[in-house]
Amino acid sequence: MSRPAEPASMFDTIVIATDGSESVRRGVSVALDLAERFEAAVHALYVVDEGEVESSPEQVREEMRTALDDDGRAALEEVETTADRPITTAVREGRPATEIREYATDHDADVVAMGTRGRHGENRFLIGSVAERVVRTCPVPVLTVRQLDEGERDGGDGAGDAAASA
Repeated sequence: MSRPAEPASMFDTIVIATDGSESVRRGVSVALDLAERFEAAVHALYVVDEGEVESSPEQVREEMRTALDDDGRAALEEVETTADRPITTAVREGRPATEIREYATDHDADVVAMGTRGRHGENRFLIGSVAERVVRTCPVPVLTVRQLDEGERDGGDGAGDAAASA
């Protein structure tokens, strides 16, 4: 009698989209927990939003790009220090939703994990506009993780109010 083949892992590659803000930390935590459970490779991605720099004069634009790039490296470093596994990191420049979608596709990701509100999310309705665009346009499933409000407790498993979209 032959033994049944071992099932393939549900998640082999997880892309974590981060902007380093407080509101995405829970998403990073949930994604790293998922990676640990499935022994998945992790890619952490930061996108320098070209919309934040395009209307400035050239010198100011370059200074802002440098500052945003530094922010990105700090955000990625935070993911690396939080993880107990090797992380592939990348900084891209462009429209965040487009760059996240392209990165996930280029790296054959099984899931993209991200917070629902990023740096500008405090003023957004429902989920942040970047997260919303990624959910609507990404061919890869997207796991969105809501930042808990003050006084709310996580269920202990790190998952809390995570929502997946295919």
